Amino acid sequence: MLDELTTIKRRFAGRGTLDSCIDAAFETVRGLGFEAMIYDYTPVPFDLDGTIMIPSMLKLRNIDDDMHDYWCDRGYFRIDPVQIVAARSSAPFGWSYDSGVDTEIRALLNEKTEPVARYLRERDLTRGLTIPIHMPRGGYATVTGIRFGASEDIVRDAGTVARFGLLAHVFHDAAYALYDRAALSPRLPALTDRERECLRHSAHGFSAKEISRIIKRSVPTVVMHLSAAARKLGARNRTQAVVRAAHFRLLDT
Repeated sequence: MLDELTTIKRRFAGRGTLDSCIDAAFETVRGLGFEAMIYDYTPVPFDLDGTIMIPSMLKLRNIDDDMHDYWCDRGYFRIDPVQIVAARSSAPFGWSYDSGVDTEIRALLNEKTEPVARYLRERDLTRGLTIPIHMPRGGYATVTGIRFGASEDIVRDAGTVARFGLLAHVFHDAAYALYDRAALSPRLPALTDRERECLRHSAHGFSAKEISRIIKRSVPTVVMHLSAAARKLGARNRTQAVVRAAHFRLLDT
């Protein structure tokens, strides 16, 4: 396994762009018997109401581009049974949208999730293997390999799962280093650096007067920044603004 890890790392060494890194991963995924690949990332897995967050990034290989429209713009990502399972698990799992096959998603195939199942069945994207990746500070990604066509041949082979899992984690580490951070936050409130700074101090219990001394600005200026941040976050008060900002990882330095 150590030799395999070294070999996989070499495949991503020197990749200067995210897309070239994804291309390298897809090439390896095909060698494991998969015909398509999906890679997505969001800074936090759940919205404030507990629903799954729409991903900040969704990358497809050998899949129609319209999937991005359905999953991101139309919200299919929130009701995707594979994503529902992955958001609450760190274990790799094989899945199938064939009703007669028992996999992790079978109990979630219902009227609510039928639009997702119908889309995938119409395009023969009915079976695959997904690796959930939960990062230490809350970031969340999945790497999914797909095999075309309806079949009971679900990916359960321990060797394939282990190799795919290793590939997914090494690939994600390489890809994450190439992210355009600014482009990955379009669905999150856009706080200024000063607003985030004031919220961070507020999170540590400092009053507006104390914050004004720390950042060497007037109290009205501090209040202005805190109020602006609360408005952008849809918060009723400063405490709620801090909670919401922390949830979306907007206070990370």
